[in-house]
Amino acid sequence: MTRLALHSRLIAGTEESYAIEHARVWPELIAVMNDAGITDWSIWRSGRDLFHLVECDDFEAAVAQLRDDPVDQRWQQHMSQFVEGFAANGAPLQHVWTMSQQTA
Repeated sequence: MTRLALHSRLIAGTEESYAIEHARVWPELIAVMNDAGITDWSIWRSGRDLFHLVECDDFEAAVAQLRDDPVDQRWQQHMSQFVEGFAANGAPLQHVWTMSQQTA
């Protein structure tokens, strides 16, 4: 499994609407993401900056599969009213330490 960090930025004034949209992500979108090998996706927000943690088998393959998927295309079009865009490249993450996993 790969963990990937992504960064995107919201269009000013869309913060609340963006959060509302993610309170009810389409079940069919989650299904096509799972089919593409994405096992989890978390998003944190600080101001207008969004920080994504994606867990998947192969992110490039997942993106290639989703690019042609009509459900993902509809979602991306819908979300474009909130997001300015993603930073150029995501960065694979190597786990270093988790406090809750450390024993005394």
